[in-house]
Amino acid sequence: LSDSAWLEGDDAPPAATQAGGQLELLVPLAGLIDVEAERARLGREDEKLGREIARLEGKLANQGFVAKAPAEVVAKERVRLDELSATRTTLAQQLEKLLTL
Repeated sequence: LSDSAWLEGDDAPPAATQAGGQLELLVPLAGLIDVEAERARLGREDEKLGREIARLEGKLANQGFVAKAPAEVVAKERVRLDELSATRTTLAQQLEKLLTL
């Protein structure tokens, strides 16, 4: 497979996905991978992201941390939380597409 394309919007076919920040890598599923295995992988990734998001939310909800940590550290943690939340949203959308196959 040597074809590649940049997709915009929601025009992507059902595909295995790996999200990283604002970039999402899609590998079309048609005859290439086990859909059940991909659903399981996305589920595990979602659980992992959920744990990390909960950890960051707890950290940022801790007034002691927010008050004592340097502003740059707090800002970095907030950016990381936003990135993980966006990635989790992308995974949820991909899982939803897989459930219709």
